Amino acid sequence: MRILITNDDGINAPGLEVLTEIATEIAGPGGEVWTVAPAFEQSGVGHCISYTHPMMIAELGPRRFAAEGSPADCVLAAIYDVLDGAKPDLVLSGVNRGNNAAENVLYSGTIGGAMEAALQGVPAVALSQFFGPDNARLADPFESARRHGAAVIRALLDKGHWSEDDYRTFYNINFPPLSAAATKGMKVARQGFRRDTAFSVEPHQSPSGRKFLWIKGGHQHTPTLPGTDAAVNLEGWISITPMRADLTAHDLLADMEARFS
Repeated sequence: MRILITNDDGINAPGLEVLTEIATEIAGPGGEVWTVAPAFEQSGVGHCISYTHPMMIAELGPRRFAAEGSPADCVLAAIYDVLDGAKPDLVLSGVNRGNNAAENVLYSGTIGGAMEAALQGVPAVALSQFFGPDNARLADPFESARRHGAAVIRALLDKGHWSEDDYRTFYNINFPPLSAAATKGMKVARQGFRRDTAFSVEPHQSPSGRKFLWIKGGHQHTPTLPGTDAAVNLEGWISITPMRADLTAHDLLADMEARFS
């Protein structure tokens, strides 16, 4: 199996090292793991692509490349340049430092990399490690992802829905903010929504007197509705969420057609 890995935390991120271990185990002795990841951190860029300017790409080692672009850019660079049009069998994006559950999904470059792979017709999975007081101080805060990641990917490859629809299914995995031993197992969960918390801005003044704004995240341990991604993560489970890039509100179509007829 030929696996492409990318992330949004950058080529030197510890989560990418974890993902390399997971991908190597999945690919097997006769397989290949190719890395094309951002040269610098690209957190929060979503599914953006560098449409209006070129990006530099550099080979850092065997099957290892850094590109000055987003995770979606890296997937495009991998397929159409590094691999010369030969699509990989699987794309893995992550392991992100921090959760990509609930509304974080909409901002996540980790998700953006997996989404671009799906749009290119390649099976794809995004992986993120929830952080909290129970794992942030561990010698390896990625312990849950490192220990359980390969098993989750194998389960998805065996039991997941891998359609060839126009908007292909891809998967979002979040590991709980716990040690590997305390992680309970896997649960399929829909995307949740953290109520009463949101991204915002925090103003600061520079020494020169100019005003700058920092984007400020909401509280990450606000529970979502029971059975949704962040809720099951905070209960100790690995969440598996099937996703598509189709943003149509399908449940409203019939009613809207009736209203406008």
